[in-house]
Amino acid sequence: MKLALDTAQKIVSAALDWRRVHGMKPITVAVLDSGGFLMALAREDGTSNLRPDIAQGKARGAIGMGLGSRALFERAKSQPYFIQAMNSIAEGSLVPVPGGVLIKEDGQVLGAVGITGDSSDNDETCAIAAIEAAGFTADGG
Repeated sequence: MKLALDTAQKIVSAALDWRRVHGMKPITVAVLDSGGFLMALAREDGTSNLRPDIAQGKARGAIGMGLGSRALFERAKSQPYFIQAMNSIAEGSLVPVPGGVLIKEDGQVLGAVGITGDSSDNDETCAIAAIEAAGFTADGG
């Protein structure tokens, strides 16, 4: 099973819609495939220029470690040197805070969504809602 481009774009649209309905701050959404490659990205007006990198870093960490970025955040608290080492291996692109959510179907990882712009908890909730709206299982860690 693979994540198709039109599906990745639907997830982005669902996230942007959910953000507006729930009154979140403007966000940046990145959808990566199972190999960690960018498929779709949207940066809303009013977001800072680092947001695309942050969104991809949240999703890239989830893909690279095989678990949602909330779990990476928890692990960073108990094993900061491990997460620092993983971030070094990832050439500084791993962002271990909530908002990176795995996209799963029948237990298989198809990709990940990274969202940034509001609180990390809200970013994660928005990503989960967008993934589920597309008919997949979300794993935030």
